[in-house]
Amino acid sequence: MTVADHSSLPWDGAVNAHHVAGGLYRMRRSEWLSPAGWRQMRDHGVRTVVDLRNPGERSRRPTDPVLPEGWEPGITVVNCPTEDQSNEEFMAQVGAYLSDPAYYAANLRLFPDRIVDVFRHLAAAGEHGAVVIHCSAGRDRTGLIVSLALQLAGRTDLIEEQYAAALHGINAWHAVSPVKHPYESHLEPAELAPILDAKLGRLREFLDATDVEALLRRPGGDTAAGLDDAEIDAVRRLLR
Repeated sequence: MTVADHSSLPWDGAVNAHHVAGGLYRMRRSEWLSPAGWRQMRDHGVRTVVDLRNPGERSRRPTDPVLPEGWEPGITVVNCPTEDQSNEEFMAQVGAYLSDPAYYAANLRLFPDRIVDVFRHLAAAGEHGAVVIHCSAGRDRTGLIVSLALQLAGRTDLIEEQYAAALHGINAWHAVSPVKHPYESHLEPAELAPILDAKLGRLREFLDATDVEALLRRPGGDTAAGLDDAEIDAVRRLLR
């Protein structure tokens, strides 16, 4: 299997890694990167990685590349979870984890402050260079943020293409992963196509009903602290 089967970026070890637009990139969990992969990512101009996972998910596995003791990537890594997995209402809806655009609206409704925090970090990080965002699979938590960012920046032409690339990328990885996923497995193209079509339909419904800028400016009502004009503009510049 070549890197092109599950990624469109040649960062050593990266899984489901793709360029979104402008200075924004996406990928699967960063622990897959080798030291060479981190250097290649930096050579692409990346200066910040925004990790959307919960703290308990951020650990190395026996199958991850070994990093030299004391090694530093030269890239700032920021942890900004998009959800609270102790929230019973949310987990009752999404099941084991967020895996479908059908639940993006619930994520925004229950955790608007977390989404705003991610975008505040994107705005700040974009002033220093390119940014990578990732979750575990690089598909749905990442897909939520990527879709909102593209809509905010007026790059709606890329939203479905980005989601499709991520879905195909992680599906390709399932075919060769050294650790089998507990809930998902590799699907043949004929099996995957109707699933993708359905997910894209739900993604369109979510975005049609979402005013991204209004969410980011007043996430929890008139008294909540949202992004200001400069931060909104900074996110838009990042995707240009």
